[in-house]
Amino acid sequence: MNKRSFLKKSAILSIGAIPFFSQLDEIMKAYQHLPPTEMARNEDFWSQIRAGYRLKPDYINLENGYYCFMPQDILEHFISHVREVNYQGSWYMRTTQFENKRKMAEKLAELAGCSPGELIITRNTTESLDTVISGYPWNPGDEAVMAEQDYGAMLNMFDQVSRRHGVMLKKVSVPLHPKSDEEIVELYEQAITPRTKLLMVCHIINITGQILPVRKICDMAHRRGVEVMVDGAHAFAHIPFRISDLNCDYYGTSLHKWLSVPLGAGFLYVRKPQIRKLWPMFAEWGKEPDDIYKLNHTGTHPVHTDIAIANAIAYFERIGAERKEARLRYLQRYWTDKVRGLSHIQLNTPKESHRSCAIANVGIRGIKPADLAKTLLEKYGIWTVAIDGAGVRGCRITPNVYTTLEDLDALVNALIEMG
Repeated sequence: MNKRSFLKKSAILSIGAIPFFSQLDEIMKAYQHLPPTEMARNEDFWSQIRAGYRLKPDYINLENGYYCFMPQDILEHFISHVREVNYQGSWYMRTTQFENKRKMAEKLAELAGCSPGELIITRNTTESLDTVISGYPWNPGDEAVMAEQDYGAMLNMFDQVSRRHGVMLKKVSVPLHPKSDEEIVELYEQAITPRTKLLMVCHIINITGQILPVRKICDMAHRRGVEVMVDGAHAFAHIPFRISDLNCDYYGTSLHKWLSVPLGAGFLYVRKPQIRKLWPMFAEWGKEPDDIYKLNHTGTHPVHTDIAIANAIAYFERIGAERKEARLRYLQRYWTDKVRGLSHIQLNTPKESHRSCAIANVGIRGIKPADLAKTLLEKYGIWTVAIDGAGVRGCRITPNVYTTLEDLDALVNALIEMG
């Protein structure tokens, strides 16, 4: 059998060959005429989406921010990819894995709104952004701007380049309840000096769910001659946007969060003119300086995860970005509106609807976040994560599309009772 005929018969290249077990197409036909805001409140529709998930009965999972596990149809596709890669073995690894990874990167670039020559698949946001931070051409005395509320892995990498290259780090603190976009933009601008080279900003702050005005921050920074790197771990497939509209220089995200790809996939976007200046984290050979794939050599990795990206994109597009965003925002406002204003409740997420989506953070005055999370789990059967730092004290609450109003009512009742 020659290579061409073998590839034609390969199940891996037939990404859509396996039927969707949840029959999502049939479900969508009955509701696709409804506008997103109306569908967001249609519990019959979302109960059918929920039926496509295998949910653990031991607790109510309100910690999807770490890992939005897969619905069954994506999981079954993924398992088939694992079987096929195992079946083909080193033949696949030495032949079609590279072509398929590029195909998946092209699909992601189309969904993200950038050129295929500006995006590579990574393993997660940390790898994506640390590739930029560690590979940036730093000189002693250069400065970088970031926030106390940024993710710890990236702050740690900045600390390392500070010790290694003599880079000065300037940290701002983003207010929990900003008065305007301009307040946030000015906060970052005041930290910039003539020596500032790179500014890092979260698209959505992971500990509070606050959406930052990224385009305005990028425009401001570029006027000051500063490049911008965006931590989009919680934004991609959560809120609709196009990278080309953000005007950023670098963007990293994790696909195992809101796109529900299997664990071990993310992407890195680098604006084409900036690729040349970056050094790879792992050495590559035979690539031109402006080829983004010079940054993509990580050795042997779980390639079946890469292939499942197409299945996750197909699932996401069937539901629709606007429908998903509307549902997620509705779920968050459903429970936060019920507890906001209670004397013992501290909501650490802005009230304005455009400043958050699915994620919110809640605390109870007089109770440590760790104790709050422990009580929610042990007494009320609700799984969350405690946040205690960077000016935020509470539990992060992250529903997903399978979450029911009854789940959120249980949370609200627990929070009221604990007061």
